[in-house]
Amino acid sequence: MSERSTTANASAIAAKKKLSSQFFRKGIAIALFSAVMYGFYSAFLTLGMTKGVWADWYGENTVGLSPFVITFVLGAVGSAVNDTCSAIWAMLYAGVKGKFGDFIRCLNTTPGRVMILAALIGGPISSTAYVIGLQMAGSIVIPITALCPAIGAILGRVLFKQELNKRMMLGIAICVIASFMIGSTSISTNAQEGAFLGVCIAFIAALGWGFEGCVAGYGTSMIDSEIGITIRQATSGLSNLIILLPIFGMIAGNVGLSTNLAFKAFTSGPAMIWFAASGLCAFVSYMFWYRGNSMCGAALGMACNGTYSFWGPFCCWLVLGVFCGISGWSIPIIAWIAAVLMVFGILVIAMNPLELLIKKEDK
Repeated sequence: MSERSTTANASAIAAKKKLSSQFFRKGIAIALFSAVMYGFYSAFLTLGMTKGVWADWYGENTVGLSPFVITFVLGAVGSAVNDTCSAIWAMLYAGVKGKFGDFIRCLNTTPGRVMILAALIGGPISSTAYVIGLQMAGSIVIPITALCPAIGAILGRVLFKQELNKRMMLGIAICVIASFMIGSTSISTNAQEGAFLGVCIAFIAALGWGFEGCVAGYGTSMIDSEIGITIRQATSGLSNLIILLPIFGMIAGNVGLSTNLAFKAFTSGPAMIWFAASGLCAFVSYMFWYRGNSMCGAALGMACNGTYSFWGPFCCWLVLGVFCGISGWSIPIIAWIAAVLMVFGILVIAMNPLELLIKKEDK
């Protein structure tokens, strides 16, 4: 009887290890897919900002818009349209899953308010800076924004006294070196006009997303990640529309200008097709990122998602350069090398890469 029991226990343990291994690998695949979807979100967003009324705004005939409006206000409009589309997709998904009521109830809870705070940081500030950087410098800004895990690690140490060991500091140093390599491409003789400023603005996005990650980690530890994402996207879309755009309008000297531009953007059919696609990709990217983190661990999930520093430029080159034939989306070889280096740096920050080999041997 004892021998049978021992054999049964051994079989149960082996089955459990096999299930855990499959669950772990599935989590890695989901987290990696979130990075791919982030790349397509960046590509479709940029494509949308070349269609319909956007073609007039960014074309040779700028319809009397000032440089400030073209650079900053239109970037905020693009971010607002994308995040609003993403919020609609998120709320539709919550409704289909029967979680829309939970979404409403969570808004007035402590974790819900934490997610709202995170969205206010990552939405109006970082998302807009990201869109502006994309328009000014192209896809080379994407690896720069991937500095957010490194910035998040530093801020976590400063704000929450989280661990920042030698391995993590090495990873941060690797990311910084990679960002300088990418930044060097923006000041070369064949770089597009305004590329250096675009790269600098991308650092603002990285800083905001790094801070958002610190804050959102607290919120998502206490509520359903799908509800947290819905809160995040809805807050980001609304705050862009009712806070950031009016502020930019006042700076431009015409509060009604931003409202008028937003209305024209939302009613531009040729562009909205691609904004709907970018909003869907953004929502799926965030959703799969959180889901992957819960399956393979936040550290490894963050590293897998950080591969968007490669997938972002690749998807932009594929969609905009290859399929749409838009010039200016080829990536210098040094930027590709730096993007891969950035991925490795993020992995070093998140975990000891040797642990992957150890786990593989154990399985």
